Amino acid sequence: MITEIFFAFVVGGAFCVIAQILIDKTALTPARILVGYVVAGVFLSAIGVYGMLVDFAGAGATIPLTGFGHVLAKGVREAVDEKGLFGALSGGLGAAAATTTAVLVLSFIVSLFSKGRPK
Repeated sequence: MITEIFFAFVVGGAFCVIAQILIDKTALTPARILVGYVVAGVFLSAIGVYGMLVDFAGAGATIPLTGFGHVLAKGVREAVDEKGLFGALSGGLGAAAATTTAVLVLSFIVSLFSKGRPK
């Protein structure tokens, strides 16, 4: 169990380090970096690399946004196998529905107790 936690920490930390380097050394905005992470997760899942990383690092690979991209790609792949081409349109949303719903509901709840401020 300790080694699983260690590898999750190392891999998740590596994702954070890469993002911080991109923020500090490039003109990329945080939003573009986040979108890049999701796209990278989809790409790495499509070529079969991300599944091995999830097996190795567990939560260190599934919790970052690259993990969200992996879930989308995996859902599309499974839905295409079951439903054909229509699965390409519905598979990603179906696979990530629970996560997306939780984020929306929790964001709404937090917004009820937070006071917005203009930038």
